[in-house]
Amino acid sequence: MPTNPNHENQLGLLNLVVFILSIYVLLAILVDTILVLPKETSILLTYIDNTICVFFFAEFCVRFYQSKNKLTFMKWGWIDLISSLPAISYLRAGRVLRLIRLLRLIRAFRSSQMFIKHVFRNKAKGAFTSVTLLAILLIIFSSIAILQVEKDPDSNIKTAEDAIWWAYVTITTVGYGDKFPVTTEGRIIAAVLMTAGVGLFGTFTAYISSWFVVVKEDHK
Repeated sequence: MPTNPNHENQLGLLNLVVFILSIYVLLAILVDTILVLPKETSILLTYIDNTICVFFFAEFCVRFYQSKNKLTFMKWGWIDLISSLPAISYLRAGRVLRLIRLLRLIRAFRSSQMFIKHVFRNKAKGAFTSVTLLAILLIIFSSIAILQVEKDPDSNIKTAEDAIWWAYVTITTVGYGDKFPVTTEGRIIAAVLMTAGVGLFGTFTAYISSWFVVVKEDHK
């Protein structure tokens, strides 16, 4: 039976999103285990975790719906389902949370295998995928880092929402100027984020340009 290219592309995009979120999960578990996080940072992590759970559950539903044999799918699918549960407050100190984290680690490992296949299958798409992954992770972890260092009374980056907004406008090199770091550490984070943003969006622009060239050649 011939494969449907559109179906494969959809699953490839889904694998990319799941892999990006799984990498975040791995790093977030490490940060939450090692560091004592302030309230606003914990709120930020909760926002991100809840968003990730929505994607994880949507991905599970799509794959379950498209699977031909539901019972065979659920041999691994139950891991995806349970790892979609949010780490809500009443689970944080219990065994359930530890189980969810373990299952997310397993899910991240499986997603990494899919990601490696995707990268080596098409170098151009692999580069675009890597850039997308790096940009999202930079936004997330620079938001966490800026909240850790911007504790000066004059700082205007005080909440989780402030941190996410600042990180986004900084990496896109828009820089509205409504939110900015006042500490030395915060300015170093900003400098790294801006420099990375220039390089990442340069790569993104090159990929889009090459895509238009391919489309134009296909129509000749």
